This record gives sequence, C-alpha cells and structure tokens, in this order.
Amino acid sequence: MAQYITKNFHALKYAYHNSQFNGIVLEGGSRSRKTWSAIEFIIDYCQNNTGSTINIVKETFASFKTTLYDDFKRIFQIYGINTPFDYAQEIKSFNLLGNKINLLGTDKVSKTHGIGSDIFWVNEGLEISQDFFDQFEQRCREFWIIDYNPYFTQHWIYDKILNRPDVYHYITTLLDNPYVSENEKRKILSYNPDNLENIKNGTADDFMWKVYGLGQRGEREGLIHKNVTYIDKFPDIDYWYGLDFGFTVDPSALVKIGMNNTIVDEIKHKNIYFELLCYEPTETPELLDAYMETIGIEKIKPITADSADKYSNEKGTIEMVRDLKKKNWKISKVSKTKTVIYWIGKMNEYHIYIIKNNLVNFARKEQESYRWKMINGIKINQPIDEFDHFWNAARYGFMASFKPGSFVVKHN
Repeated sequence: MAQYITKNFHALKYAYHNSQFNGIVLEGGSRSRKTWSAIEFIIDYCQNNTGSTINIVKETFASFKTTLYDDFKRIFQIYGINTPFDYAQEIKSFNLLGNKINLLGTDKVSKTHGIGSDIFWVNEGLEISQDFFDQFEQRCREFWIIDYNPYFTQHWIYDKILNRPDVYHYITTLLDNPYVSENEKRKILSYNPDNLENIKNGTADDFMWKVYGLGQRGEREGLIHKNVTYIDKFPDIDYWYGLDFGFTVDPSALVKIGMNNTIVDEIKHKNIYFELLCYEPTETPELLDAYMETIGIEKIKPITADSADKYSNEKGTIEMVRDLKKKNWKISKVSKTKTVIYWIGKMNEYHIYIIKNNLVNFARKEQESYRWKMINGIKINQPIDEFDHFWNAARYGFMASFKPGSFVVKHN
C-alpha cells in the first residue's frame, strides 16, 4: 500500500489491530514522520472501509492551512488520489474512498463538541486541552491517534494518557525515518550540544536537541518563572484581574488573580493564583467588552491594564481603558514605577499556581517559553520580549495589589 513505510506506520497498524489498545500516542523528535505516517494510516484505513467518519483535530482551524493542507496534497499526489487541496482555499471536510474526513479546530467550540467518529487524530496534541480530547474520545467508535513533539515538561497527556493500559505509546526520532532529507537532517543534527563543530558554529542548543533531535521532554534554559504548579480550580479567596492588550495579531490576555498564605509544617508559604480567561486579539473596546460580558467578568471587580492602551486604525485612535471605563468597567492603567525585573523578582517570591481550564495550554506555553536572554550560555538580566502576554497581564494585576510584608489588597 504505502510507498514510504516507517516505524510509526507499523506502530499505528499494530496498535489498531491489537484489541488491547483503543488509541496510540506518537511522541518524538522532528521529521520522524509522525504526521505523514498518520495520513498514510488513514489512507490505508479508507482503502479497507467505507462509510466511516474520520475527525482530524488541531488547536485552530486556520492552522490546517499552514501544515496539513500541504501534507495531504503531497501524499495524495504520491498515491495517485484526487486531491481537493489543489483548487479550494478552505476545506472543512472531504471524501476519501467513500469515507468522510472532517478537519476540526478546537477554537470552534460549538462545532467540535458532539461530533462522533470511527477514527480521530489529534495533530500536535500538546496544544489541545483535555476537555476536547475527552469529548472526542467518548464519541469515538474504533480508534484514536495523538502525535506531538514533547516541548512541554508537564502536560495532561503525560499524566492522564500515557499510563493507560489501553494506550500504545511509541517514540521515534529522525533516525527512524529513512526518507528525511539531508537538509532537514543537517539542521536538526546541528543542535547537538555534544558536537564541537556545532559549538564552534553557535548552533548547539540543548533544548532544541532534546526535544526535536532526541524526542525527549526538555526544559528551556533560562526560564523566568520556574516555581509553578497547575491545579484544577481557583481557590475560594478574593480576586481581581490583570489585562494585557492585543489588537490584531498579539492576543489580549485577561488573568484572574488571587493571593493567600498557607502553613505547611509550621512554615508559612506565600501563594499567588492565576487563571487565564482571554487569549485572543480584541481590536476594539466593544469586542473586549462583549467578551468579558459573555464569560461573566464582574464589573465591580478591579481590572489593572497595560498603560500602552492606544491603538490607531483607519477610524482613528482608540483608547481602550478610557472607552472601557465609559462602559462601566472598574479598570485603570498600571503604574510602572519600578522595572520589569523588579516585579519579576517579587512574583518569584511566591509559589505560582496556574488554573487548568480551556485556555491553560496558552498559559503553559508561555510558562515554558518565557525566559531570560542568554549569550554564550550566560544569563542576561533581560526577558526575551516574546511569550509574555499572559505573564504581562498577571504582573499588572500583581503590581496593583502588592504590598510588602502582607496580602492586604488595595484598589482605587
């Protein structure tokens, strides 16, 4: 059947035909052919079945266009299958050998819950919340697939899926793919920090090598917030909000915040809790107002927002804080009287708890990516200005409510 059989394809066939397993997790490095093998498995399945429904799931529907559209097109051409990806700009479903293939983004919540399948495949599984996976699994009649590069050190898949006896867990690297191109192989091998030539050339990168070369879970060097625990729900304590504005590309991040003390073995611990409630661009105050109303944010609760709140477009200049105040939100601009470094240090005096909800993967991605600049392996006291929308919002709320030596919260 397949012209490019690899270990991942054999693993998929083995797990599917073994009654012990209901699903498979393909974990590993870059270019190990996890994605292509999953597509080839789906082709093989469709050659032996008709009338089935196969759901393919990604974090967002738009991400299909930048990844799987091209993969499907190339593989279909190899197998001589007519491809719908030659002539349509957007494809939500198509027929493959008498079976229906649905392409589903979890950003379309109402359209994904409740959709049944015979087979479903979660591509880049670390970007999907457990709630979505559970919804798809409980409506799956035969078999499911998850694939990913292990760029997080903590994840619900590691905790809730990999130890299940009905799940086949298979790990591969680029060395298990005889069809990887020389250019792709050369780039990935250049990350190896044990290679003197890579060190000389400045391409050695321990994190990139662990995750994308060896397929191992790795922590980025220079993480800014390390003392982080993920918990299921926000505690029953007072709370307020921090807000970082995003307009057209960057997301607006709204974070619920609370603090308390706990006593463990007669030692007092300072705790701070963050729950991410918005993580998408909001170009106008009307959009943000409607969003906050929809998710039930209380207008009596203080919101501390970024002072850089102006946005200009063809209609003129928008001032988010001013206009949200007119809509009766208790919102004010943060007072940036001290440096970002100072406030990062103060936040790191607390044990940080992040609440697991439908947006937690965005928070997790920032937590494992927000880091200090490094030059020749030496930390520079300057954050990399990236993956910081969640952290900025959290910091603004923290700054507005922080009082040295206590947890007294004061708002104007």
